[in-house]
Amino acid sequence: MRTLLPRPYITVMLTVMWMMLNNDFGLSSLLLGLFFGWLIPLVMDPILLKRRFPWHPWKLALLLALVTYDIIVSNFHVAKLNLGPVSNLRPAFLEVPIDLQNEIAISVLVSIVSMTPGTLSADLSEDKRTLLVHGLDVDDPNDIIAEIKHRYERRLKEIYPC
Repeated sequence: MRTLLPRPYITVMLTVMWMMLNNDFGLSSLLLGLFFGWLIPLVMDPILLKRRFPWHPWKLALLLALVTYDIIVSNFHVAKLNLGPVSNLRPAFLEVPIDLQNEIAISVLVSIVSMTPGTLSADLSEDKRTLLVHGLDVDDPNDIIAEIKHRYERRLKEIYPC
């Protein structure tokens, strides 16, 4: 069964996307969407990642909610900083040690840090053990490092096995 339908979640996602993009929710659109949703993963399976991870949708949803909340709160903080005097800014570069070993988890961490206003992932070391982060308002570098490790890295370890 696994070879006939290699990635059922992708099949469902592609079918729904097909129907939404065509703005047609009829039977013909559903059947064509199911066909493409079945064919694309079947053809692409040899080049997709072979290592399948345990699926933790609830933990992923909690991380997504946390990141969304942090982005909203950070937008207001950055807007306040931009409207105030330049002397209030305390920019700094921080070196965040990374304990993650999964490349996807590292990519997600880098993306989260870059998407959150006020921080930017500037560089990732070649051994992927240190992330250089630029912070717009850094009072204590150790607090920012601890926050990144506690809020994001810890949750990514739970979602992606390392």
